[in-house]
Amino acid sequence: MKVLSEERKYNAQDFERLPEGPPYYQLIEGELIETPTPEVIHQKVAGRLLYLLHKLEKEAKMGTVIHFIDLYLDERNVFQPDIVVLLKEGKAKIEEKGIFGPPDVVVEILSPSTAYYDLIVKKEVYERAGVKEYWLLDPNRKTFEIYKNTEEGFKLTSQAREKGKVSSELLGIEIDLKEVFEGGM
Repeated sequence: MKVLSEERKYNAQDFERLPEGPPYYQLIEGELIETPTPEVIHQKVAGRLLYLLHKLEKEAKMGTVIHFIDLYLDERNVFQPDIVVLLKEGKAKIEEKGIFGPPDVVVEILSPSTAYYDLIVKKEVYERAGVKEYWLLDPNRKTFEIYKNTEEGFKLTSQAREKGKVSSELLGIEIDLKEVFEGGM
């Protein structure tokens, strides 16, 4: 990820004036950060998880699952998470420009260029904004972690590495890592 300018702080209106298409940017704590295209392994993992979540969306009629969309959290933070889940009773609203407000679940898939932001900066913003669950996947290490937002902040509630399953309390589901990291669809 490349910072556009460290001298000036940007806001959501500045972000909206950017041209559509590549290069893609995220507004992170007032800085415009250029985001490279994810690697193949990142995209495969995202596709597999998206497939599983879309199946759940259809079967349980729980809300909406969306990937690669502008997520407006506040004036200084507009992210493009890998996947978001919006439950019917959630706070987030879908509008023409993107999603406004905290989704119920945010999924970020780590890559070498985004890991710092996903693990630290964006995690803090998601916590502060009120995201209920934050899912972090590392396709290289084959790890999957689920954090629940509590009064004390994000708490790790489920994790697995390579094999095994993780559980989302919020969605009431179990996800087999084999399906996410090795295929199965």
